[in-house]
Amino acid sequence: MTAATHSTLFPQVPDTADAVLDGLDPEQRAVATALHGPVCVLAGAGTGKTRAITHRIAYGVRAGILQPSSVLAVTFTNRAAGEMRGRLRQLGAGGVQARTFHSAALRQLQYFWPKAVGGSLPRLIDRKIQLVADAAAACRIRLDRGELRDVTAEIEWSKVTQTVPSDYAAAAAKTGRESPRAPAEIAQLYATYEDVKRDRSLIDFEDVLLLTVGILQDRHDIADQVRSQYQHFVVDEYQDVSPLQQRLLELWLGERDSLCVVGDASQTIYSFTGATPDHLLDFRTRHPGATVVKLVRDYRSSPQVVHLANGLLSQARGRAADHRLELISQRAPGPEPVYAEYTDEPAEAEGAARRIRDLIASGVPAAEIAVLFRTNSQSEIYEQALADAGVPYQLRGAERFFDRPEVRKAGSALRAAARFGANDSLLDDVVDLPSQVRAVLSGEGWTGQPPAGSGAVRERWESLAALVHLAQDFAAAKQDATLGDLVAELDERAGAQHAPTVQGVTLASLHSAKGLEWDVVFLVGVAEGMMPITYAKTDEQIEEERRLLYVGVTRAREHLFVSWALSRSPGGRANRRPSRFLDGLRPGSVTTAGRTSGGGPGGVERGIGSSGGTVVRRTSRTPARCRVCGRTLTDAGEMKLMRCEDCPSDMDEGLYERLRDWRAVQAQRSGQPAFCVFTDKTLMAIAETVPDDGGELARIPGVGVRKLNRFGADVLAICAGQEPAEDRQED
Repeated sequence: MTAATHSTLFPQVPDTADAVLDGLDPEQRAVATALHGPVCVLAGAGTGKTRAITHRIAYGVRAGILQPSSVLAVTFTNRAAGEMRGRLRQLGAGGVQARTFHSAALRQLQYFWPKAVGGSLPRLIDRKIQLVADAAAACRIRLDRGELRDVTAEIEWSKVTQTVPSDYAAAAAKTGRESPRAPAEIAQLYATYEDVKRDRSLIDFEDVLLLTVGILQDRHDIADQVRSQYQHFVVDEYQDVSPLQQRLLELWLGERDSLCVVGDASQTIYSFTGATPDHLLDFRTRHPGATVVKLVRDYRSSPQVVHLANGLLSQARGRAADHRLELISQRAPGPEPVYAEYTDEPAEAEGAARRIRDLIASGVPAAEIAVLFRTNSQSEIYEQALADAGVPYQLRGAERFFDRPEVRKAGSALRAAARFGANDSLLDDVVDLPSQVRAVLSGEGWTGQPPAGSGAVRERWESLAALVHLAQDFAAAKQDATLGDLVAELDERAGAQHAPTVQGVTLASLHSAKGLEWDVVFLVGVAEGMMPITYAKTDEQIEEERRLLYVGVTRAREHLFVSWALSRSPGGRANRRPSRFLDGLRPGSVTTAGRTSGGGPGGVERGIGSSGGTVVRRTSRTPARCRVCGRTLTDAGEMKLMRCEDCPSDMDEGLYERLRDWRAVQAQRSGQPAFCVFTDKTLMAIAETVPDDGGELARIPGVGVRKLNRFGADVLAICAGQEPAEDRQED
C-alpha cells in the first residue's frame, strides 16, 4: 500500500469485526451492537448518526450476523446514499444496498412489472410541469409558470399523503394547507393530470412508490420474494418519512421487526412536502419492545454554538419539542456567537461581506464559509455584496438571481421600454424612474402587495420586487438616472457575479443547507417577518420555523454570525425587530411572555397580544409599562404602543402597510386628514398585536368605541388577511 491509502481519505479496512467498533463512543457502540429487534436511534445534529448506523451494518456483516445482500439501507438523497455506500466499503461491508426510497422502489418495480402487470414499465418522466400544463389546457384553466410549480407541488403532496383527487379539498382543509388555487380546481387539475399521464403511458416519481405499494399489496408471492431478499432494514432521516414511504416500508418488512430507524424530530423542516415526524415519535408505540438509543454528544459544533442551539429548542412547544435532545459539545471552546444589528438590508449584506473578506484574509478557506437565508429571493443582495468585495461565491439550491427566468424576462421588458418607451402606453403617466420600473414590471406580474402564501408565485414576486427596490435605490443615488442607465447597471451587476464557484463562499437557503456544515456560518435576515416567515400563522408552522433556524445554527462548527436589519432599504422606517426566537438568547434581550401556546417562554404565536398572549395594559390602578423592558411609560405615543420608542418592535410590516393604504382610502372618502381615522401609532399598535376580535381591538389605545363601531369590521378583516367591505356605510 502507498502512504496515501492510510490517509483519512483512504482509511485502512478494520481487520476484525471488533475493530469496527474502535473509536465509537458508548452510545454509538450501543447502536452498532444492537442488531436484533427494532431499534430507534434519536440522533441530534452533529452527533455522528451516519457513523453509528454504518458501523452497525458493518459490524453485523463482519460478525457474520447479517448477510450483505440481505440489508437494505434507505435515505432521502442520492448524495447521502452514496456517502453511506462509501463508508460501508471502507469498513469492509461492500455489497450492502444503500439507496433512496425511490431508487429502491424503482429497481423492484422494473424487475417485477412484467410478472405483475405484463409488458414494459411505462416511461418515467423527470419533470411534471409540462404534463400539468397540458392538464390545465384540457381543463381550460390558465396557469402562469409560478402557478404551474405550485399546482405541481400540490399534486406531489397529495400523492405522498395517499390523497386521491376526490379527497383533495377535504384533506387540504383538514391539514390547514393553503391551496394556490381553489381546492376544486386543484382536484380537477390533479384528476386530469392523472388521465393525461395514463393516456400517454407515463409514470412520475410518486407513481414509482404507489405502484410498488400496489404490487406488494396485491401480489403476496412477489411480496414474499422481496422479503426473502431483504431481511434487515435501516432508515436514515426517519423524521422526513411521508405516509406513502412509511406504507412501502411496512410492506417490505411484513410481520418482521428487523428494523433500525434514525432521526431527530427537531430537524423536521419539510412538512410542506408531506414529511411528518409522527412515525419517528410513534415508533415505540408501534414497537413496544424497541431499543431506543439517544445520541447527544455533538462532535460538530463548539460549546458556544451548541448552547445557542439548545436554547432555541428550550423555548419550543409541540410534540416534536417534547422529544428534543439536549446536545453536549465534544469540541474545545470557541468564540461566542456574534449578533449584529444593521440599519438596513444593504448595510447588513455589506457587513457580512466585510467580515467574510477579513476571514478569508486571515486564512479561512472560502469553501468553509456559508451565508444562509430564509428565502432564495434574499440571495441577490448578498451576491452583489460579495461580488463588490471581490469574494468568490457559489449558490446552492437556487439559480443565480440574474439567471432566474422571471428576472431575465423582466430585464428584456425594461430594455425594450428603455429603447421604445415613447411608444409604450404604460409609461404615459409616469415620469420618475421607480414609477417607470413599476409600470413595466406590472406587465410581468409585479403588484403593490405580495401574493398570499408561499411557493413559486411568492418567489417570482419577490424577484420582481427586488428589481423595483433596486430601481428605487439606484434613483436615490443618481438623481438624473434614466431607464437606460438602470438597464446598463443591471447588465454590469449580472456580469460582476461571474465569480469562480470552486472554493467560493456558499450562499444557500436554510432548507437546502440541511445535512451540510461549515466552519463559519452567517445567519442573515433573522428578523420578524422573515424568521418566522410572515405567512407562518399556526403554532405548528411557527414551530417548524424555529426548527429551521435550529438547523441553520447547527450547521456551524466554530464561528456563528447572526444578523438582522431594522429596515429594508436605506432611509426606510426602522420598524423591524430581531426574531422572537432570539428572545432571551442574544445579549441584552429577555424572554418575551405570551408567545407560546403552552404558556411558557418562547414564541409560537403571531406576536405579542395575540389570543392567549400576555400584554400589560394601563388600567386605572397600575401605571403603563413597556411590555419589552418593563419601564414605566409616560409619553402618550409610547403608551399607545405599550413599549418604549427605542425597544424593538415585532410589527407585521405587511399588515401595517395594508392598514395605511386602507386608512388613506377612508380619509379620502371622509375628506379628513388620515390621522383622524387612526394615527400612525395606533396603526403600529394594531400591526403589532394583530387583534382577533373586537374586544382585543377595543383595548388598543386610540381605537375606542366610536371608531370600533365605524372601522372595526374593516380592521379585523385586514388583520385576518381578508379584504375589507367595499360598500361600508359611512356614519
